[in-house]
Amino acid sequence: GDRIGLRPISTHLRALEELGVKVKIEDNFYHFEKGFPKTDHIVLSEFSVTATENLLLASVLSPGKLLIQGAALEPQVQDLISLLNKMGAKIKVVGSHSFQVEGVKKLHGVTHNIVSDFLEAGTFIVAGALTPGTVVVKTVIPAHLTLFLAKLRELGVNFEIGQNQVSVSYSPDIKKAKIQALPYPGFPTDLQAPMMVAQCIAEGECQVCETVFENRLLHARELQKMGAQIKVTNNTAFITGVKELYGASVIATDIRASCALVLAGFVAQGQTVMTGVHHFKRGYDSLEKKLAKLGAFIEIKSGNEHDLSKIV
Repeated sequence: GDRIGLRPISTHLRALEELGVKVKIEDNFYHFEKGFPKTDHIVLSEFSVTATENLLLASVLSPGKLLIQGAALEPQVQDLISLLNKMGAKIKVVGSHSFQVEGVKKLHGVTHNIVSDFLEAGTFIVAGALTPGTVVVKTVIPAHLTLFLAKLRELGVNFEIGQNQVSVSYSPDIKKAKIQALPYPGFPTDLQAPMMVAQCIAEGECQVCETVFENRLLHARELQKMGAQIKVTNNTAFITGVKELYGASVIATDIRASCALVLAGFVAQGQTVMTGVHHFKRGYDSLEKKLAKLGAFIEIKSGNEHDLSKIV
């Protein structure tokens, strides 16, 4: 994944071992063997989305009841629970960040529509706020973006919430705001990079505090190349808004940083050239084509992992 900090799998392994799974490491491979649950109560050591999903998948066919605490609550986790319950699983929410799983003997096939990506939706909303015109983001669940949308209001972004859609208009007078990235339902860490672009051209001083990953402010350095006034201290970025950004050659260091730099290229004067487009490609489904439909000009020169992306 992205090099945005330590991302150990110890939380996953400990949870599986408590569920009775035997874990061995041989020749740099992990080997898993099913066993009998050792406990009926597992507390995850962090709000890990994938560890929560793995534990849910591993426990739905295990005998007895299991209480999972410290679980992640992101929309994709809730959607997985919805799917599993449709298939015959017995999972229910029993408290804050807690799930109760009652094992069943088998699951059955169903038809299920995957929930929309609230992070991609947030990206389009920021794009609509920063560029002239109006963008309507459809098939979005606004409740998944409650704190994000509240911060947009604070920033002075013009938008309206409809039924499963958000309509956002160009908002040239961005105001200052402080953002703290937190586990869901807090402000999404995956949207702090795109939101920072808006803060770079805000009136006054803004702050971004990253509490989820310890190395997720690398895009600040690239935005500085484009004229942004940012000072990073530990995991907090202090941003003084400028009137405009200007095109430059920048490097995408991770998925969300790549998207932030593309958005910055839209609002910058002149042309922006970004390397590291492989992050952009693996993080979104043909996002450049969707943005092109909105009038963006993105030219991607393929060839290797250091593809160039020209943004005007």
